[in-house]
Amino acid sequence: MPIDRARGTLEDVMRSVSPALRGALALTLGLGGCAWDAPMSTVAPRSDLARDILHVYGIITWIAVAIALIVGITLAWVIVRFRDRPGAPRMPPQTRGHTALEIGWTIAPAIVLLVIAIPTIQVIFRTQAAPARDALEIRVLGRQWWWEFRYPKLEVVTANELHVPAGRPVALTLDGPDVIHSFWVPVLGGKRDVVPGRLNRLTFTAEVPGEYRGQCAEFCGASHANMGMRVIVDAPDAFARWVAAQKADPAEPAAGPAADGKAIFARSACVGCHTIRGVSGGLLGPDLTTFGSRRTLAAGLLPITVDTVAAWLKDPSTLKPDAKMPALGLTDAQARAIATYLIGLK
Repeated sequence: MPIDRARGTLEDVMRSVSPALRGALALTLGLGGCAWDAPMSTVAPRSDLARDILHVYGIITWIAVAIALIVGITLAWVIVRFRDRPGAPRMPPQTRGHTALEIGWTIAPAIVLLVIAIPTIQVIFRTQAAPARDALEIRVLGRQWWWEFRYPKLEVVTANELHVPAGRPVALTLDGPDVIHSFWVPVLGGKRDVVPGRLNRLTFTAEVPGEYRGQCAEFCGASHANMGMRVIVDAPDAFARWVAAQKADPAEPAAGPAADGKAIFARSACVGCHTIRGVSGGLLGPDLTTFGSRRTLAAGLLPITVDTVAAWLKDPSTLKPDAKMPALGLTDAQARAIATYLIGLK
């Protein structure tokens, strides 16, 4: 069905029902889009930092609810008590000043602000405190439009997929080589800007193993919305295995498409931007040494398959607007050969 015709049919249906039914339908559709534990939920904490922030939000929310009830009940009483009635005087008695009320509505907001300020300041100081001695140091580089994660003490570099161990403090040092970005993984904590020339820090302890989605939260250009990431919280032994796999030298591909892909990669412009240990040492694009161990391509935009990787190699900008990687002029066969090689890099 054409889009215009479908839209017209929907509008005709909406006009044919009563306003109450339309309101109920809109409320149902709206609530249907809500989920407490959605992938990008801010109310399902999976770290100590996220729980602290949610605690402050909870205090503010309950205070706001109490104020709304007080104001609503008072307004309803005033409307009923002073409504116009037959025989009532045209002007009710006027109160020109009331010292107790003036003091009350001056002190009450100050108390509310104090109740909010104390836990807020505590969380601010907690987020700015020096990381624990055993914290895992990770440097986060926000680039247009992908994330680079460096583990200095572990000598591991990866892209778009951040692995951290559950139960161990993690200290992220955030840097922006090009423009301002913002690191945000809702279930693990608040946003923190990634600013060129300034190192910001974010410290948290992930508590629940799992896979969590993140997103750049500061407009940074044409593909800002496509600058996602995945954070994988591993059990300690699984994290140790992941580190060992990341540090291992890539295996030599067997004869066939993968070996052909390696040869094409080694003699193409790819080597000027990307690192594969033992093959190339480019620094402009993501490190591809363990590319095949990742699940997504182009900062979480696409699943990693031979077809998607080959399509990306052929013309990145058609899949991700204004992608910095240029089209390399590869044939379909060359692109599939390189894709096969890259996917084999575990």
